[in-house]
Amino acid sequence: MKAKYKHTNIIAQDWRALAQFYQNVFGCVFIPPERDLSGEWLDKGTGVKNARFAGVHLRLPGHGPDGPTLEIYQYSHNELKPSAAANREGIMHLAFEVEDVAEATTEVLKNGGSKLGEVTSAEVKGVGLLTFVYLADPEGNIIELQSWR
Repeated sequence: MKAKYKHTNIIAQDWRALAQFYQNVFGCVFIPPERDLSGEWLDKGTGVKNARFAGVHLRLPGHGPDGPTLEIYQYSHNELKPSAAANREGIMHLAFEVEDVAEATTEVLKNGGSKLGEVTSAEVKGVGLLTFVYLADPEGNIIELQSWR
């Protein structure tokens, strides 16, 4: 099988506000059109009865026009999720490489994000010096900020 990575999806409480966060903080770029989708085909494909969602795709930073996107959707009825925890099973975080982790942390917090961990540096044998921190976006999705030297 041949495959190409396409997107990561976040189901949001408020898709417009969360999309704005990722545009403001990380420079993600809106890829038209806005989506407002429903129908039997969506019910069938998602396994969600009466599925309806709206949202957008945002081009991730550091990639050209054909690069992967962050897909942020909001269903007409979302199921609640447990609080964020770095050791919870399943897909756990989005990682962004930044020049200055402390400066980027300030930007995340200024835009409604919250702290989970502290900015930390450690030598990773054979790779280099990693500086990183785990934060949460305004809806509690975990973000890792990292810088390698």
